[in-house]
Formats: sequence, structure tokens, C-alpha cells
Amino acid sequence: MREILGRRRRLRFRRKARTARLDAAVTFAVEWDWPVLPGAGLRATTRTSAGAACSCPDPECVVPGAHPYDPGLLAATTDERMIRWWWTRRPDAPVVLATGGGAPCAVSLPAVAGARALAALDATGMRLGPVVATPTRWSILVAPYGLERLGELLYAKDSVPSALRFHGEGGYLLLPPSVAGTGQVRWERAPLAGSARPWLPDVEAVVDALVEASTSAPDGGSRLAY
Repeated sequence: MREILGRRRRLRFRRKARTARLDAAVTFAVEWDWPVLPGAGLRATTRTSAGAACSCPDPECVVPGAHPYDPGLLAATTDERMIRWWWTRRPDAPVVLATGGGAPCAVSLPAVAGARALAALDATGMRLGPVVATPTRWSILVAPYGLERLGELLYAKDSVPSALRFHGEGGYLLLPPSVAGTGQVRWERAPLAGSARPWLPDVEAVVDALVEASTSAPDGGSRLAY
């Protein structure tokens, strides 16, 4: 009896998770005008020595489940009918945001450095928008920027923490409540419930603050070390 009840609970949990992914994808696309598409996802029954295996054809995939594949990134859309069709066919697929253009971009750091970065930014009183977290990396969503502007911004800096990654034009980012090979994707700083399109800080303000945090530790080291 306990085994039957346990199986039923697991089935209810899976149905709820699948509904949550579809609902999230529709919210991002329709309410916030963020272009999304289903990610590769994970193979249900296959694991490697490093963990869950990606459903893409590459047996050595280094980002299992966490990238676009069939459809490709260019298929990202805000069309509700297309989104419902995708997740009806693949209810377990992660939700991938196509960054850049009119969509949010992001600045990401390793998880430990990300936690320290948020504490440092909070200490300055800086206003932040949504922050996406996985067990391995945290991503601060920022207003859209072009590659030319990013290049000029970085060129003007004497140094930039090597831990930073930039998700801009032509890039992508997994959004909650996706699951990838590294684990659950969640909001570290969630958009306000029921709000309109979330406010996003300017990339220059975020990078300036992160560069300052990386060189302002009392011992002369980096607050973003990990």
C-alpha cells in the first residue's frame, strides 16, 4: 500500500512540475514578451558517471539538458500557440530564454561568487531585478545590450573578474522551474508575483559594481573569489 501511495505522490509531483514549466513559459512569452523555446532536456533513464545524460546526440555533452536542441535557438518565440504545442509534446523540457535583442541579457558568476556578489551589491544599495540560480552558477538579469556596447564597456575597464560570463545577443539562459544536469533552476531573486514585465538594471551599472566588489576586499583580495 505504501508503495502505491508513494507512486501516486510521485506522479502528482511530476504532473505539477510539468504544468509549472508550461505556465512559466507562457508567462515569460505572453506577459513579459521574452522569447523562449524548449531546451534539450535530460534522458529519463540514462545516467553517466558525471550525472544525468543530455537528450541531445552528443554523449559527451558538457551542459546536459541546459542548451537548445531541436528546435534551435533561432526558433525562440513569444507565440502562445507555438509554446503550448512544444510543451504539450515535451512537458519535461526546460525553459530556455533567447537573450539579447529586445529580451533580457544576463551577467553570470559561479554560485559561490554569485552569492558574495549579491551581498556586495546589496551593501551598496543597488537595485537589482530578477536573479536566476543553479547549483553551479548565478545569473543577474540585465536590460538588453548589444555586443558593441559590451565590448566598449569591457575595454574601458582595467580588469574584469575572470569569473564573469555574459549572456547577450545570440546567447541563452535557462529559466525556472527548469531542471538540467547540474540540478534545479530557481529564482534567487524572483520577479514580483503578478507584476508586469520585470524591471531590469543597466549592464554597465552591474558590471561597474561587480568590478568594484572584486577589488575592494579589506585584505586587497577579491570579494568574488571562489
